[in-house]
Amino acid sequence: RCVTHGSGSTIVTSQLPIEHWHAAIGDATLADAILDRLVHNAHQLNLKGDSLRKKRANLTSSASPE
Repeated sequence: RCVTHGSGSTIVTSQLPIEHWHAAIGDATLADAILDRLVHNAHQLNLKGDSLRKKRANLTSSASPE
C-alpha cells in the first residue's frame, strides 16, 4: 500500500524535553534532521506536575509488606 505524505498520524512521547534532544542524540546534524521531521506541523502537549507513578507509589508505600 502506498502512503502519501501527510495522510497519517504518528504519536511520539518522551520524558526528555525537546530542548535537550541535541545533547542526548550527540550529533547535531542528526538531531536537527530528526527534530525537523518530528516537530514540523506537530501539536505539542507539554505536561506539568508530579508523576502519577510517584503519587500512586506514595499511596501504596504505607501498606505493610506481606
